[in-house]
Amino acid sequence: MRDNAAEAREQQQLQVPEGIERILEIPLEITVELGRKRIRIGELLSVGVGSVVDLGTAAGAPLAIYANSTLIAHGEAVVVGERYGVRVTDIVSPNERVRRLGGEAP
Repeated sequence: MRDNAAEAREQQQLQVPEGIERILEIPLEITVELGRKRIRIGELLSVGVGSVVDLGTAAGAPLAIYANSTLIAHGEAVVVGERYGVRVTDIVSPNERVRRLGGEAP
């Protein structure tokens, strides 16, 4: 059962300025990154079934959430039924996104 606060938040999120409906249909690729590691070709060639690649990310560290390769949020991994998901814990501000792209924030 949902509470009134959750319903109010959902309604706020669904309110869209007039004339923007078209862009809401543009598809985006969402990527959730657990970690990264740079390795040499020789190391890559030695990776086989059962190998473990240490990503250098601490267990429980926030996951990076990207939309079309742009960092938009952070979150934590969750299991939803038989599938993985991500719970958003922090949204990157629009000013910070512009700064990361090398532009000037307003």
